Amino acid sequence: MSDPVIERAPGDPERKKVSPGLKFALEMGPLFLFFLVTFKGDALIAHFPALGAFGTPIFLATALFMVATIVALATSWIMTRTLPLMPLVSGIVVIFFGGLTLWLHNETFIKMKPTLVYALFGALLLGGLAFGKSLLGYVFDQAFDLDAEGWRKLTFRWGLFFIGCAILNEIIWRGLGMIYPPEIADKYWAAFKLFGFTGLTFLFVLTQMPLIAKHSPQEKKDE
Repeated sequence: MSDPVIERAPGDPERKKVSPGLKFALEMGPLFLFFLVTFKGDALIAHFPALGAFGTPIFLATALFMVATIVALATSWIMTRTLPLMPLVSGIVVIFFGGLTLWLHNETFIKMKPTLVYALFGALLLGGLAFGKSLLGYVFDQAFDLDAEGWRKLTFRWGLFFIGCAILNEIIWRGLGMIYPPEIADKYWAAFKLFGFTGLTFLFVLTQMPLIAKHSPQEKKDE
């Protein structure tokens, strides 16, 4: 039987993996490129005037973000012959909203992309939980070993966290647009998109460590 296109479920012994470092680079690389070009796009356009056809730096950053996302997914496919579920969902949204951003020349769409992705992830986790399914393993890729109750609680908390991030993204980009000129607001939003959400995610994970330790079978065994 041929291998599935989408990565196998967590815990499947036939699931192919990439190293954690490469996995991190494939997932965060396009986002870092978007941030860098948003901040340094003017200098890049000065060196390569043809890139000025895209307009302001955020439009150039959007185009390169789309290309980098496709490259990251293609690299995952070449290495494992499968596509990771969460990056694939995010990538589809990037291509759709990025395409609208460039076609209509309106950065609103790319700024709403994180809102949709976070809301979608939150809905998937909470919706799956309602049907007795925990999809969180696709996010953590067996990073944690928890009992059934632990997975339910952690899935519920992550679902709420993603919904909160969706709301926060709307507040940030719309609020910045009311305070600063467009290009300054774009830069501040891009910085928060990379560093702000990454920091919030790290802090959220730290707050969940007591729950993870409490519901870890290995932890209970050691006790």
